[in-house]
Amino acid sequence: MSIDLSLDRIRKLLDLLPPYTRPTIHVAGTNGKGSVCALVSSILTASSPPFVVGRFNSPHLVSVLDCICIDNAPVSRDVYSAAREQVERTDRDHGIAASNFELLTCTALLIFERAAVDVVVLEVGMGGRLDATNAVPDHCILVSALTAVDLDHQAFLGNTVEAITREKAAIARPGKPFVIGPQLHAEAADVARSVVEAVGAVYVPPARVKAMDEAREGDHAPFVAGCEAPPPRSVQIDMAAFADSVCADLPLHGEHQLANLEVAAGIISALLTYPFGQNSGLKFHSRITRATLARGILNTRWPGRLSYHVVQLAQPPSERQHSRRMTVLADGAHNPASASALADYLLDILKKAPSDSPRRPLALTYILALSHSPPKTPAQTLAPLFALCEHIPQGRQVRIGAALLRFTPPEGMPWVRPVPPSEMRTAIKSLDVTTSSDLELWPGSNTPLPEENDPTRTLEQALQWAATRQGDREDALVVVAGSLYLVADFYRLLDRLGQAQGIWGAN
Repeated sequence: MSIDLSLDRIRKLLDLLPPYTRPTIHVAGTNGKGSVCALVSSILTASSPPFVVGRFNSPHLVSVLDCICIDNAPVSRDVYSAAREQVERTDRDHGIAASNFELLTCTALLIFERAAVDVVVLEVGMGGRLDATNAVPDHCILVSALTAVDLDHQAFLGNTVEAITREKAAIARPGKPFVIGPQLHAEAADVARSVVEAVGAVYVPPARVKAMDEAREGDHAPFVAGCEAPPPRSVQIDMAAFADSVCADLPLHGEHQLANLEVAAGIISALLTYPFGQNSGLKFHSRITRATLARGILNTRWPGRLSYHVVQLAQPPSERQHSRRMTVLADGAHNPASASALADYLLDILKKAPSDSPRRPLALTYILALSHSPPKTPAQTLAPLFALCEHIPQGRQVRIGAALLRFTPPEGMPWVRPVPPSEMRTAIKSLDVTTSSDLELWPGSNTPLPEENDPTRTLEQALQWAATRQGDREDALVVVAGSLYLVADFYRLLDRLGQAQGIWGAN
């Protein structure tokens, strides 16, 4: 692995580039920080009049362009190339030897400065204290925030939740508000508070979010092939900035998104309640209202996180049907915590079958790829998905299958490599919950996966196999998960098939 965490190089590089002056919201965490950034960006662009918002997320999904957005749309190739060329030339001329992520971060900051955006929403890449994004000057920071912390990237951040929390919470800035989101581990909240207090930042609690439409039997059961995504979920938000509750519709799926919304609304509340001095010209109070907040939440799009897609694949001539529409749920669950969140969501929708008709059998097909990321093991990430077998509601017949693939390695990140499908197969078979002979794996043990230069071609084969698993009297759901890099391959495939419209949405 060629990652050298340090702020020395990027600080030198930033000193040689046009000064960065944009008011910035900085978000760290293990899981959920991208969703929080998407929510905050959408809320700010829905304000009246709207703010011009720059957003930097990492890693990118399909193209490097989609990690640098202005008003929720990826920047153009020309804008990116011009800024990148200046950053690389400066790095080269002064012998700084910045890392690829440092170059990318500087490119994003330069683009936002050139565009004179009103506010930047900046997602930490990895960790916090030594992450390249933490080189942004203190005077630019409006609010910092921490989403849920869990074990991940231990080789760089520490082997305990406490150690990882210290690294991530170290983005706190003196005198600036810091929102600590709901934590899975009590020690994470305590450690984060201690870091915030030591730095002299101002602790801000998250908002309180309550789901208002307790699901009824028959709601949100997206199993019939070709169905649309479930509708948004009605929520009530209580935050310090408003005397009355805010009612909104949340389009991001999963219980964990309620916690992410609590962080996002906490950030907005801090913008409205904290005296920002030189940044008061942004007029947050007059531009962000309860109505614009609700509109921004409803407009939020965050592809690859419990995202529903209807895919139509051509079938071989031998098939009776010439095409088949399938419902695909794409989720970049890449560690045990995010895999557990995905499994919880699947179990939730498994409980919701139409009450006025018999419960039809379900063919549930996972299409999986994993990143090699020790000490995290494939079995630890996959276990929650296959533990589903133990918790399926009584009377619900579910046939589980899994296609095991590789993903396209991301450009400029040589340390990221896929786990071989054979290792995933071994990990799955080692799980006690998968001893049932009903589990189907693709490719079969005696039919090794052919070598493919384009993993999207293999992914298409896996989808074809998933389509064959659905019987005439069965419902079906395909879940593409295990890595955002596999989700990126899925979106590239949709683009090649001409079915990529609407992935990014439009606010």
